[in-house]
Amino acid sequence: MSTNLQRSPAAQMIIGLFVIAIGLLFLLDNLGWLDLNIRLHIWPTALIFFGILKLLQTRTRSGMVVGAALTAIGTLTMLKETGLLAISWRTLWPILLIAAGLAVVFKSTSGRSVFDGIGKTVDKDYNEPDVNITSIMGNYKNRITTPDFRGGEVTAVMGGAELDLRQSSINGEAVLNVFSLFGGITVKVPVDWAVVLHGTPIMGGFEEKTVPPPADTGKRLIIRGYVIMGGLEVRN
Repeated sequence: MSTNLQRSPAAQMIIGLFVIAIGLLFLLDNLGWLDLNIRLHIWPTALIFFGILKLLQTRTRSGMVVGAALTAIGTLTMLKETGLLAISWRTLWPILLIAAGLAVVFKSTSGRSVFDGIGKTVDKDYNEPDVNITSIMGNYKNRITTPDFRGGEVTAVMGGAELDLRQSSINGEAVLNVFSLFGGITVKVPVDWAVVLHGTPIMGGFEEKTVPPPADTGKRLIIRGYVIMGGLEVRN
């Protein structure tokens, strides 16, 4: 077992700048230099921040869609609350639905859809070496059976995602990027894999429950990403 929970310098810088910006806004508001209702602006700002994190992390088109959607929702909400955009929620929700529909149509041209986990429970088996899972307000269970797992990306937003790799193998090293926002991700690995965590929990947690490998097999899974008000569990 190799567990080494680390935060990358880039992630630390982004999180630090975000905290500084929020602190400055609170300070200026308390000093009377700005007239802001922090309670109205904190969540739109957080959504923009989370969306930017996702965009910086992702390597897939579906991840870009999720990041762009979070950023857009936060921006529209911010503009609405500040009075710079005269739009009602009755108008905003249909726009968001249209955007979601366009995302599904866009992904349908690339074969297997990664948006199967939207608002429902999905349980599937695959033998592909790469994974790309997005679970939004649903529960996605994916069993991978491949002799050459190469990694991929798992995203859970207000939902759950479970990736079962116990019937797979690795030729050397694989990297799995994770992003959880108000959700949970579970990764199950074989007993002969070593797991290394390089993550940034934000009001969330990483939990590693694997048993030590019986020997140095050279098989290593590196898990990177962000867990925001959610959880990541890795176990055998």
